[in-house]
Amino acid sequence: MMRFGHLMVVVFGLSLMACDKKQTTESVIEQPNIVVILCDDLGYGDLSSYGHPVIKTPNLDALASKGIRMTNFYSAAPVCSPSRVGLMTGRSPNRAGIYDFIIGGQSPKPDNRDMVHLQGYEETIPARLKSVGYATCLSGKWHCSSLFNDPDKQPTPDHFGFDHWFATHNNAAPSHENPRNFVRNGEEVGEIEGFSCQIVVDEAMDWLGQQKKDQPFYLQVTFHEPHVPIASPPELVQRYLPYAQNENEAQYFANVANVDLAVGRLVKYLEENGHDNTLIVFTSDNGPETLLRYSKAIHSYGTTGGLKGRKLWTTDGGFKVPGIVHWMGNPTYNGASDAVVSALDLMPTFCELAGAALPQRALDGQSLTNLLRTGKMTREKPLLWAFYNALNDRVVAMRDGDWKLMARLKYDTAYLPKIENVYQGNVDSVKNAELVDFELYNLAQNQYEWNELSYEHPDQLATMQKLLTQEYRELLEDSHVWKR
Repeated sequence: MMRFGHLMVVVFGLSLMACDKKQTTESVIEQPNIVVILCDDLGYGDLSSYGHPVIKTPNLDALASKGIRMTNFYSAAPVCSPSRVGLMTGRSPNRAGIYDFIIGGQSPKPDNRDMVHLQGYEETIPARLKSVGYATCLSGKWHCSSLFNDPDKQPTPDHFGFDHWFATHNNAAPSHENPRNFVRNGEEVGEIEGFSCQIVVDEAMDWLGQQKKDQPFYLQVTFHEPHVPIASPPELVQRYLPYAQNENEAQYFANVANVDLAVGRLVKYLEENGHDNTLIVFTSDNGPETLLRYSKAIHSYGTTGGLKGRKLWTTDGGFKVPGIVHWMGNPTYNGASDAVVSALDLMPTFCELAGAALPQRALDGQSLTNLLRTGKMTREKPLLWAFYNALNDRVVAMRDGDWKLMARLKYDTAYLPKIENVYQGNVDSVKNAELVDFELYNLAQNQYEWNELSYEHPDQLATMQKLLTQEYRELLEDSHVWKR
């Protein structure tokens, strides 16, 4: 399939002529290659370009300096599986029934959590792009099914449009070093020498080397780092020991640094092999893990950059993450952007750039093409999260412009208990729970969510309450219920 047979005409303004506001320029844009790089549990403050005082990430910093460093980029959820599903579908993960991280499905659970998986009817980025001629590849963590690599029972990545997939169910095991749980296109690979992020990039580059030069590609690189169980190259650990409180912290610093090296290798490969029309997006699935939250979290020294909360929280520390965009070979906006952006926006953005039809299902994201040109965008609808198993009390959160509203859920006379899945046994209480105990914040004035403003701004509170009630009710009506 000839790449130049898939051109689209867009009034996009990426030409320098678009600087003249009196002139509207129609530019014929060749379908770009698209690379999404997703870290696991990387905090908002874990890169040097986002303010980390110790970790050096020169390759990611270079991407940010040449492209767009987003300061209000949000993941679709504050935990891995729903975040990944939201990114790939452009829809709130609640619509797909992915309410928490997905467990193994070998043993039935009372709440049907063992059944949870990305269902076959959901449309994804790779499937949409494949429909207009893209080659597609997944390399890294999957974590979107409870029965991994069992296509007779649950769809595998190829069902969702990946021509080639090299993946693990969840974490690299036994750690990032010499993992032995990768599967390539349905076949177990066995132990692989090296560190996971480098192995994942090796596979991605091997796949790229086999592709036709005239065919656009979509590459999804999903690192395990810096999720536990952490293991880092000894030479990097030694480099960071003088700057760390202990060896465990040095391991974490080195883990992020190793990711940066892996990204550098991939970008260099793209540059040296003529992929000069490639849109690269780098981000994280959620905020950083809490140190010692559980026994294996001994290396979890990630930082939110001062944001309240961490992974599993609905405060911004849970899902505000680094977001870097660099379009190789195209003169996009260059600099920092405070536009409110979500991983949900990638689906409609990529479809527009590739000339692909949007899915025939409700989307919660919107195209970022104007942001790529100007660094600015206006959201058509607020961002909404309903994470029923949050570590904080207010499990529903909404951001609309500079304002954020959070609420607890109350059913009958008691607060709704924390739940990991929505099924027949609790669906009535979930769908009939009332939003209560609101907290209001202006994130432009205080991004750290320490100044609660509901009493100072009663009119704004009333406006936000009405909007949240409307948006949350719509989401509830479309949320999947798991039935045995």
